[in-house]
Amino acid sequence: MTAVAAAPAAPRIAPRPTTIALVVVMNSLMVVLDTTIVHIALGSLAQEFRSPLTTIQWVTTGYVLGLATIIPVTAWAVGRFGTKRLYLTAIGLFVLGSVLCGLAWDVWSLVAFRVLQGFGGGLLMPVGMTIVLRAAGSGANGRLMSMLGIPPLIGPLIGPVLGGFLVDEASWRWIFLVNIPVGLAGGLLAARLLPADPARSRRPLDVLGLALLSPALASLIYGLTGGGAVFTVLGAVLGAAFVVRALTADEPLIQLRLFRRPRLAASAGTLTFAAAAYFGSMSVLPLYYQIVRGEDAATTGMLGIPQVLATGITMQVATRLVDRVPPGRIVALGTLIAPAGVLLFLLQATADTPYWRLMASMAVMGVGIGMALMPATAAGTRGLSHDEAPAASTGLMIVQQVSVATGTALISARLTDAVADRFPRVHDLDQAFSLPASAAPVLADAFQATYLWVAALLAAALVPALFLPRRRTPEDGPTA
Repeated sequence: MTAVAAAPAAPRIAPRPTTIALVVVMNSLMVVLDTTIVHIALGSLAQEFRSPLTTIQWVTTGYVLGLATIIPVTAWAVGRFGTKRLYLTAIGLFVLGSVLCGLAWDVWSLVAFRVLQGFGGGLLMPVGMTIVLRAAGSGANGRLMSMLGIPPLIGPLIGPVLGGFLVDEASWRWIFLVNIPVGLAGGLLAARLLPADPARSRRPLDVLGLALLSPALASLIYGLTGGGAVFTVLGAVLGAAFVVRALTADEPLIQLRLFRRPRLAASAGTLTFAAAAYFGSMSVLPLYYQIVRGEDAATTGMLGIPQVLATGITMQVATRLVDRVPPGRIVALGTLIAPAGVLLFLLQATADTPYWRLMASMAVMGVGIGMALMPATAAGTRGLSHDEAPAASTGLMIVQQVSVATGTALISARLTDAVADRFPRVHDLDQAFSLPASAAPVLADAFQATYLWVAALLAAALVPALFLPRRRTPEDGPTA
């Protein structure tokens, strides 16, 4: 009896770069949707847990701190574990965090689970971009990178509306549980379609720097938003120790030495103020519509669409214009337009202003922000070497995330103080939902006072923006 030779296995066909990019886009969209959904639910969470806004905002701040902590670890982890294994781990962390958030029993358990979710979200975006760039090779980079711009563009449009519907028709828990089927599907597609790759390096991890960074940020933000001088001082001391470590270590967690370059420093300064103001305002705008105007979460989500649409479209256009127009001109103009839009909003944010006027004002702010954030990032990384550019991009990403966390906490604290000044018996913002309709004009005045802080932060962004080049330099390359 002759043995029958086994037929050789057919070689597996490598997925096309476009297919890989679509998988990454799907998972990135899940992260962006989750971020925008939560803003709509802050008012409901304040009522559910009977907690002040300065506590509830840690649901957002904790998530962003998780992102800021994990992002500088990404390069080391990619070399240590490989992109596919790390990407699947990130999806798993995000889905696990979503499940636990949906099962949270009090506000601080929810904050803790949001930090875990932030670890997953912070890994997904940069690792996904690395996977797409490696799949693209030297060709089609522009087309595939434009696909990665889809989630930030459409996520803020869908997220608030979807979040409002889930809060009104189901429960706040579903704003997290909705991630489970999407994450499982995305994980299965990633396991099946993404190319496997071996670990590439054994670069050492700056454990001491990592151990200093997170406590420094958390303590400083908590202290600045009402936690007391002790936490502020502790955060400042830990932050100073982290800076010393980053400037003296051979392999620091963040390459702070690069920020000695004027262009990169100006970019970081612009992002610090602009991101803090924009995302801080995004966290309290839904509360204006819900507390002052009595709208439900779904309507609130739809009222925010013109602003995010203006931001997204302008960002796409402005980022392309940076190749032809000196970035300093675009960013400086944006930092003038954005506070003008905020001033228009706060001057009209009464208890009965027609909605179209408020939406138009915030759309003006959105245009300014779209001209400031991404062009400032693009300008900061121009002229850097191939080895320096990734470290600079990571540094700017961390600056922006820290600013988001700080701005959200700061603006929330200012709103809480403004309401308490006008209603001494209202100790927690959740109590403001129970005030009679006659209190709406005074509550509107509290929001107007809060938005003065937003306008001031945006105006401050103009100062570092003026140090970005307003004439073309050799670092900008040839015009397109």
